[in-house]
Amino acid sequence: MKIAARTQVGIIGAGPSGLLLARLLTQRGIDVVVLERRSRDYVEGRIRAGVLEQGSAAVLDSAGAAERMRTDGVEHDGVQIAFDGRIERIDLQRYARMPVIVYGQTEVTKDLYQLNRLDDISIHYEVQASGVTGLDEGAARIHYQEAGRKLELVCDFVAGCDGYHGVSRQSIPADVLRTYEKTYPFGWLGVLSNTRPASPELIYTNHERGFALCSQRSATVSRNYIQVATDDSVETWSDTAFWDELRRRVPAEVADTLQTGPSIEKSIAPLRSFIAEPLRYGRLFLVGDSGHIVPPTGAKGLNLAVSDTAMLASALKAYYADGDAQGIDRYSTVALKRVWQAQRFSWWFTMATHRLADSVFDQRMQIVDLDYFTGTEAGRTSIAENYVGLPIEDPVTGHSLP
Repeated sequence: MKIAARTQVGIIGAGPSGLLLARLLTQRGIDVVVLERRSRDYVEGRIRAGVLEQGSAAVLDSAGAAERMRTDGVEHDGVQIAFDGRIERIDLQRYARMPVIVYGQTEVTKDLYQLNRLDDISIHYEVQASGVTGLDEGAARIHYQEAGRKLELVCDFVAGCDGYHGVSRQSIPADVLRTYEKTYPFGWLGVLSNTRPASPELIYTNHERGFALCSQRSATVSRNYIQVATDDSVETWSDTAFWDELRRRVPAEVADTLQTGPSIEKSIAPLRSFIAEPLRYGRLFLVGDSGHIVPPTGAKGLNLAVSDTAMLASALKAYYADGDAQGIDRYSTVALKRVWQAQRFSWWFTMATHRLADSVFDQRMQIVDLDYFTGTEAGRTSIAENYVGLPIEDPVTGHSLP
């Protein structure tokens, strides 16, 4: 096997976390190489979350990747929850003193790629990583194939940004790795369309027929979802059937003004909660979906990937600049604390808004729960603080990032 290159930090995965980490490290003169198994067009075309916490926006600012987000993104000062025949609004500015920003992950990825191209960062698309070795030795090695050749990338550290199905987490010994998982008995059917959003703010709906979410990507592009069975398929849902069902679930005042149109993209995503511990093993660090998955209900997936990245970048900067290993030693502990907090909110929001069973008792308990959280100062504050995102702790200093 041929050694293709030697670098300081090898990054597996060229999604938002991999590209953001590459940018943040390059800014400090740390050498990186990025390996991605998919094509660039595939990575940039993936439809994903579109809600950014202010902490994530600040990290993108620090990377110089926020120009389009600031001009094209839409600030939301509130979020709406519909249940029991009414709509309750959570004022994010009042209860958390900050908004969220609606800006698609696809656009974040494009912005980061353009910056990395200008930085002349080495990004290899359509290469297949098969494993990582040497994690407890003097240097780590990423084994991969490119254009039919078997190669190795030798590096000081490896950042696993390759998602749930990637090789990074699989490279941690089974007797070291602990995993926690919950699979939800439903999925989300999502439709992207060139239609006016149903509302200036996102509307999460608890309905007896199932959950619904009216979301958006811009003033002219909407992204709407309905809860479906896990064994459902896209082929069973025509555009007309989707819009009809969405109308049944959202409040009447929303349904009456809902603009419909042909779907640009339509897909079903399963919901699950997953966390791997630890997020560091020797010279390997797990970042984003390679270490944890959250239900999309709280819009935390991309934001957790950004916070992981910011923490790891700070830790590696301190290591290379000052020989300070405290940050890399604390990365897993500090990152997991925030991951579990976001997981708790995503789990609660999912359980409170989705149809869980045919039990009338359970449905009434959901209404009582939502009554409390939307009808009290404490409850509204809890939703707002979690929705806009908890602080990102620097594993080096203990202060907030960036």
